[in-house]
Amino acid sequence: MKKLLDYVLSVIYILYFGLLLVVFHVIQVICFHGFGKQAHKKSVDVFNFFITYGWLITGTRVRFRQATDLPTDRPIIFVANHQSMFDIPGIIWFLRRYTPIFISKVELARGIPGISYNLRKSGAALIDRKDAKQAIVEIARLGKLIKERNHSAVIFPEGTRTAHGPMKPFAVGGVATLLKRAPNALVVPVAIDGTGRFTPKGLFPLTSFSLLSWTALPGIEPAGLTPETVVQQAQEAIRAVVEGPGSGVVAD
Repeated sequence: MKKLLDYVLSVIYILYFGLLLVVFHVIQVICFHGFGKQAHKKSVDVFNFFITYGWLITGTRVRFRQATDLPTDRPIIFVANHQSMFDIPGIIWFLRRYTPIFISKVELARGIPGISYNLRKSGAALIDRKDAKQAIVEIARLGKLIKERNHSAVIFPEGTRTAHGPMKPFAVGGVATLLKRAPNALVVPVAIDGTGRFTPKGLFPLTSFSLLSWTALPGIEPAGLTPETVVQQAQEAIRAVVEGPGSGVVAD
């Protein structure tokens, strides 16, 4: 019975999600070309609000916690674990005050209504995983951008998604490049839990009546620390949340 309900509610949500992609693609284009970048950003925020709280259609609960106040007068590097494509809407909505800009695969910048357009227009670092030099240049550009504008960058140092089981080791290179260009940035770990279990087979079927959570943990001051130490501290802080008691994560 539960499996049947998963399928029925997933169909309803996917129809809703598809409609959002098309409608908000048009809204983004109008906002960007008619009213400028700030209007475009607000349209993206609203877009991701509807994605995030649309999960209620499946009976799923959404929770955000922020351990401490975060600054708006300096850049932030949000370092997060990566479980699912649905990690991203929660970050955009819940952390909208800090103008999060993502590091993304260049392939995602084409072909997905609403999402691809935002990646191209938001200043996202669009990296080619087969071209290390291009990736470094793009990430460095993003580091410079967040320093100049006191915005934030979002990086998933696992590189690929870990839908279940223990996290993969965090790579250091991307964070190190961002810190080189934005040495005054605060590094903030973000623990994401439940999105992998919500999307065990991708977009269909979803697991109804899930609990999805985003936790912004205390920031790490990188001054005097090596990038390796910063990344290690971020990973340990995230692991304590997503692999701790009650997380539902079990070893493979």
